[in-house]
Amino acid sequence: MISKRAVDAAILQGGIKVADPEIEAIGALFFEPMIFLVRKDSDVPGNPALWKGLRINIGAPGSGIRAAFDDFESAVGLSVGANRKLGLKYSDAVAALVAGTLDITVFVAPIDAPYLVAAYGEDALRLLPLQHTEAISRRLEYAKTVTVPTGAISLWPVVPSEPQSLMALEARLAITPDLHPALVTRLTMAAIELHNVRGVIMDQGMFPSVEGTGLPFDNAARQLIINGPSIWHDWLPYWMASQAHRLVLLMLPILIIMLSALRAVPMVYAYFMRWRVWQHYPEIKTVEDQLAGGMDDDGLRQADAMLADLDDRLSQLRLPAAYRQPAYDARIHVELIRSRIAKRRAELQTG
Repeated sequence: MISKRAVDAAILQGGIKVADPEIEAIGALFFEPMIFLVRKDSDVPGNPALWKGLRINIGAPGSGIRAAFDDFESAVGLSVGANRKLGLKYSDAVAALVAGTLDITVFVAPIDAPYLVAAYGEDALRLLPLQHTEAISRRLEYAKTVTVPTGAISLWPVVPSEPQSLMALEARLAITPDLHPALVTRLTMAAIELHNVRGVIMDQGMFPSVEGTGLPFDNAARQLIINGPSIWHDWLPYWMASQAHRLVLLMLPILIIMLSALRAVPMVYAYFMRWRVWQHYPEIKTVEDQLAGGMDDDGLRQADAMLADLDDRLSQLRLPAAYRQPAYDARIHVELIRSRIAKRRAELQTG
């Protein structure tokens, strides 16, 4: 139904294929073990690769159990026609198993589902200890191996009578890609509140999970599951909190860059103020070099005039008080050279 957009959100059992590639997942919600019930007096092998000619109930065509069993059958290497597959209802399947007209009935459900508890109570039935569950579950992306401890279902009579290793399928919450972000946030928060609990085969904090869904993930839901709700969720409506969180994530790098740039502004400004003085030093250096090389009276007069003009330009520079010292130093330097020029001219005139 969700592939046809008849609904906006759906909880999908592990093993159910989604034809629409645009359908997204909010998260995996809980485990549903794949349970195999047989008669106590049966000799059904624990290794499913050895099942041949058995009567197996896998639910009605189109059911989640049948979809999961088809994948299971492929994972263990069974051919499609190796066994006879039936589509009985739960109650009919248990009755047929008790009557001996069925060899195995398959359930995909919570371990303590009421109809399963009733089936465990049948004296003629038992859980089939499936072998190689770890190897099988690794061939299915939505499956994991879990251990059901002794007495997890009933302490008297003790069910199971010994620890059972089961293959558990991860049920996931799927949504259409056009679902409003506010609803995505609400569904994710509800999933966290309802499914972040301890159970018979799961630890607290295990769900909701961002792994094992087999679907593309909604980014907002992923962040909410991994990082938890932000402080905005306590003060703003859901949709505003989501947008505010995204805005903060977007603006934070920009603010860091801006703060770094603002720290550099005073240094750049100080450099520019000093450069306004430093740009005149090549002229001072030129006159110094010429004076050291020897100059006649006419050259000394021209150099003195150039320095006088330079001193006038330096005096007219409009600089903040904090940056006037370099200009004063430059004018002192100019005055020192002019005094040397005056002394040199006096020597030439007397000499």
